[in-house]
Order: sequence, then C-alpha cells, then structure tokens
Amino acid sequence: MSETPSTMMELGTQAPDFKLFDTVNNQLVSLQDFANAKGLLVVFMCNHCPYVLHILDEFVVAARDLQQKGIGVVTISSNDVENYPDDSPVKMAALAREKQFSFPYLYDGSQEVAQAYRAACTPDLFLFDENDKLVYRGQFDDSRPGNDKPVNGNDLREAVELLLDGKVKDEQKPSMGCNIKWKKGKAPQYAG
Repeated sequence: MSETPSTMMELGTQAPDFKLFDTVNNQLVSLQDFANAKGLLVVFMCNHCPYVLHILDEFVVAARDLQQKGIGVVTISSNDVENYPDDSPVKMAALAREKQFSFPYLYDGSQEVAQAYRAACTPDLFLFDENDKLVYRGQFDDSRPGNDKPVNGNDLREAVELLLDGKVKDEQKPSMGCNIKWKKGKAPQYAG
C-alpha cells in the first residue's frame, strides 16, 4: 500500500466540466446537473482501495448529510479496469447498491476527467461553491488504515459548514490514498 497525496489544486479553480455515465442507472451525469446546488463535492474513489474502504461507510453517511444541506455529491472512478477488474463499472454498480449510495458513482474510462481535476489518489476530494469555484481539496479526516484515529469526516464537514457560511477552511491537509491506476502511457506529469 503506497501512500500518494492529493495534488492540492489551487483554491478558486473553476470546476472542470464532466459528462459521465452513472454505473447504477446508466444515466449521463454532468457538472450542469448540480447548477442549483449550494456547492458540489466531487470525489475520486474506487472499489478496491483500502483507504477508500476504510472511510466508505462514514462517507456514505456524510454524503447524505451534505445532500440534505443542499450540497451536490458525485463520486468518480478513473482506474484502469483492464488491470484492476475489481473497479469495473459492473462492480462499481454492485458496491453502490450494496452501500446504498445516495449519489452517482460515475465511470471515467478515458481518465480525462481525473486529469482535468489533477486527481492523484483515492480518495481525492474536491469541494466547489455555488459558482463552481474550488474552496476545499484534501482529506476526509485524519483517519487512515491502521492509525486508530476515528473515521468521522471532520475535515470535510467543517469545510462544508464554512462554505455554507461564505468562508473557506484555513487549514487544508492533502488526502492520502492509493494512486489512481493510470492506463499505460496515460499517467499525467503531475502523477510522477
């Protein structure tokens, strides 16, 4: 398990557009679908990463809480499914059903959306305001597999509360997780 940090995209960056299929209902989901939200959380994740699995149950709870506050939530898997078949769209849909996701779980087969967001790891979280400007990027909380810290989503929850209050969280720590599994020849320069 090699830890990869998020790239910490510059705050204020405009949310890159996306149009991807939800693996559960095969509906096309785009950035514009969240135009009336008070903010949008975009999370790059996958099925097999131990860092994602470590926070997943609490993330599902937190996502429902955010949605009740008017924040849109969307998750995206960009992993190379040829070499990581556990992350295939069929298995993504099965996980979304099993965990009762209240948000879309999109498949980025071209990996272009992950590159546009400068996503580097799973999980990698990006929170945008109502104008699609980046106000938070970083960790869900301080918990990691094996460090015995509670999984509570405190960093993300605080960032959302500040966003709803018109403020930006001062201290933002990078997320840590498995690197995105790039297809051969597709790894962007920022991914090393």
